[in-house]
Amino acid sequence: MKRFLTATAALALTSGMASAEYNLTILHTNDFHARFEPISKYDSGCSAEDDGEGKCFGGSARLVTAIAEARARSNNSILVDGGDQFQGTLFYTYYKGALAAEMMNKLGYDGMTVGNHEFDDGPEVLRGFMDAVNFPVLMSNADVSNEPLLADKLAKSTVIERGGEKIGLIGLTPEDTDELASPGDNITFSDPVAAVQGEVDRLSAEGVNKIIVLSHSGYRTDQRVAAETTGVDVIVGGHSNSLLSNSSDRAEGPYPTMVGDTAIVQAYAYGKFLGELNVTFDDAGNITEAKGEPILIDGNVAKDAETAARIAEAAAPLDKIRNKVVAETAAEIVGVREDCRAKECAMGNLIADAMLARVKDQGVEIAIQNGGGIRASIDAGEVTMGEVLTVLPFQNTLSTFQVTGETILAALENGVSEHEEEAGRFPQVAGMSYAFDVSKPAGSRISDVMVGGAPIDLAKVYSVVSNNYVRNGGDGYDMFKAAQNAYDFGPDLADVTAEFLAANGPYSPYTDGRITAK
Repeated sequence: MKRFLTATAALALTSGMASAEYNLTILHTNDFHARFEPISKYDSGCSAEDDGEGKCFGGSARLVTAIAEARARSNNSILVDGGDQFQGTLFYTYYKGALAAEMMNKLGYDGMTVGNHEFDDGPEVLRGFMDAVNFPVLMSNADVSNEPLLADKLAKSTVIERGGEKIGLIGLTPEDTDELASPGDNITFSDPVAAVQGEVDRLSAEGVNKIIVLSHSGYRTDQRVAAETTGVDVIVGGHSNSLLSNSSDRAEGPYPTMVGDTAIVQAYAYGKFLGELNVTFDDAGNITEAKGEPILIDGNVAKDAETAARIAEAAAPLDKIRNKVVAETAAEIVGVREDCRAKECAMGNLIADAMLARVKDQGVEIAIQNGGGIRASIDAGEVTMGEVLTVLPFQNTLSTFQVTGETILAALENGVSEHEEEAGRFPQVAGMSYAFDVSKPAGSRISDVMVGGAPIDLAKVYSVVSNNYVRNGGDGYDMFKAAQNAYDFGPDLADVTAEFLAANGPYSPYTDGRITAK
């Protein structure tokens, strides 16, 4: 079993004897979500004017420069990704995984794990992406043997060489990916701890003593994997969009977060940061030092001109759609994940109100939108279709259906059941109100449910509108699968929201107490 040694202890143990230290720089990204162009401080699109004034972040052209500079600081480096390259902007809608593959090949990645969004369009698009990239894509905690497209292609782990040393890479994806995306019926997902330990043991038996897990499982799960496995040196994380840092007041934890012998890192999302972890191993594969800090990819990082030109070329077919001004808002509409996955948020109210307004003439009384489907804020002023599509990138359609009040209550309980994890199932609503208490056990947190100003009737059948992802059981909403009179093929949610904004412009965002935390 490996031991984490301080630099001082390592020197004391090795004084007077030959020792070969091995230094490795681990460069990493996660949750890029098709942000090939620079982003604003709202993680949404950034205008050319603002970009020229240095107000924007990220983008593939700046990443090329930042990665090249980081590699120049190290004589031994790898570049890896923690998953969710797919989905998030019109670039993905238009190109699916092709542009991501092109850019990742250009940047020179050495490996990535499968994120849940890599399954948004089923195994077919993931397989096409894997065929296009020249690095391994990994996933250990799933059985793909019954999925012909992936059975002989998607490995659990791999071994790469750098500086004469073997490094084991293991992939990890959310255990509930079948609820979060569309992997199909042929893939089953399993516990991350057992899956990782199995691959560690296999790699160790082959003489590999430097092991890195590429994990798209979230910061909390990464800490559990670190605590409950042996032999893992580094976990490069994703999924929870956690900024780990030793300098930012917004950090969720230190960079790296040490759990036992294991160093855990994550670098927020959307290409806004490049993680840079410098690790020193002794000749037995023990970490003697692990230090670093995510690099902010801001306006001070120069763009690579060739890459910028290629992204501009790729953007040309998209511009007519996304540059169209569709509405105006009087103030910023807040749609950040820390709000919309935890409490009533202004963007959640907008979307739920828009859904309900669209189908109210059909007798629909309640709207439910999963907070995880809300992906960005919109700043004050003119609103373009591109901004709306960044908030709602999934091409979800309106779904109408009928369920009892008892089922509504079960749905709300599901929605707040993983509040501590900032899970995407948190329910933003319209036409109703509710309270929740996270000090109570999951399954008994909801109270004070009102529909149309009256207490919910558990026996009554209500007409509901949501999106097709939630209606078909996404984010744990399995109770909606058996709904009566379900119709999943309504208009695109982004179009519905844009039209509602236009009809109510200039729109004034608000919260009104429809969701209360006790």
